[in-house]
Amino acid sequence: MPTLRRTSVLLVTSALAVSTTATVAQASSSARQGNKAIAAPMVSARGWTKSQFGCLSRLWTRESNWNHRAHNRHSGAYGIPQALPGGKMASAGRDWRTNPRTQIKWGLTYIKKRYGSPCGAWAHFHSRGWY
Repeated sequence: MPTLRRTSVLLVTSALAVSTTATVAQASSSARQGNKAIAAPMVSARGWTKSQFGCLSRLWTRESNWNHRAHNRHSGAYGIPQALPGGKMASAGRDWRTNPRTQIKWGLTYIKKRYGSPCGAWAHFHSRGWY
């Protein structure tokens, strides 16, 4: 009987873990799509084309998968644009840790100043492995 009970607990625990993982994955996918939807008009407002948004999408998919809570434990980079250190994004708003709009705003400003455009940043990333 103890073996049967232990096996039952393991099966229930495993089922809960799988169920929880699926829910988190769905929520993350929804958040990623929402973060891209926030970015699209911000890119357009800067006069950048859909092609530029495509470069940005590829860049930030590689960097953070559009996760506004992404944190690189090795480097300390944080957020959608993987700012290093993450605290740099405070210049765009005090809510930089939790607000995707603030992170996107900071990231677009950084890209404009440093590379001129998202495709410029993507080309740099492609040639050097970082931006």
